Formats: sequence, C-alpha cells, structure tokens
Amino acid sequence: MEHACSHRVDHDLSNRPADKRAGFARWLVSKDCTDCWKAARDADSASKEKWLAEKRAEEQEAAATWAKQFDMPQLEGPAKALDWGERSRHQLMMAAHTALVVEGSWDEADWAELEEKARSITRAGWWIDQRDAEDTDLLELLDAATEADRGTENPFR
Repeated sequence: MEHACSHRVDHDLSNRPADKRAGFARWLVSKDCTDCWKAARDADSASKEKWLAEKRAEEQEAAATWAKQFDMPQLEGPAKALDWGERSRHQLMMAAHTALVVEGSWDEADWAELEEKARSITRAGWWIDQRDAEDTDLLELLDAATEADRGTENPFR
C-alpha cells in the first residue's frame, strides 16, 4: 500500500475479517506510514516541550520582576518547588488584584493589607497548593495559613 506520505508498506490484513479488509486498507492509505507518524509525533512533542520551556521562562521572569517591584520575600522550600511557587504566587496575586481592586470594590489600602499578609507566606509549597484557588478567596486563604507556612520554622519544606 502507498500511504499518504508516499511510502510503500506491505501490510498483512489476514487477521482482519474479510468484510473489513477493504475499509481498513482505504483508511491505511489515507494515513502516514508508521515511521512517518512516529517522526511527526516526536517532532511535535519536542516543539511542545520547547514552547513550554519558553513560556515558563517568560512567566518566571515576570514573577521575579513583580516580586522585586513589590518587595516580596524569597520563597523557601525544595529547589525544584521555588520557581513553581514564585510563578504560582505571582499568578494568584495578579488575579486577585484584578478581581478585588480593578473589577471589585477594594481600595489600595485594602490591597496593601492583603499584600502584607502575602509577604508573610514564604513556603513555596503553600503557593503551589493554592494555584487553582479562586482569586477572590485569597484573603481567606492567607488568614488560614499556618505558622509552618510563614518564616523558617519548618526546615522540612
């Protein structure tokens, strides 16, 4: 059979019922051969990984710039969680600011109080755990944080 990629491949269709072979053969020739399909899949996977790495780098840079601008403390925890925690904190804080101040009824004094509470949470894992939280719930979440989420009391984060 000649596949859509123009490669010729012999296929054994004897394991298919006789009344299904013609339809399966039509379907096969409309597709790339196995080698071309795998190559396209692998290339697509590599391009997705590259895109994701570039996106994460952009997000990390934005989070670091924001943290410096708003005097946010360095997060603590395992090395592999630090960048993720910073991105999670940045995204949640930006979403909360939009929801509560820009689109909501909070003034800058209310927001400054929330920012101060956010500065006290330095455990990266806490921010990662809250990454899917509703932006309007941030104040309640900050109030519910434990002492282990603040400062350096717990060396096993």
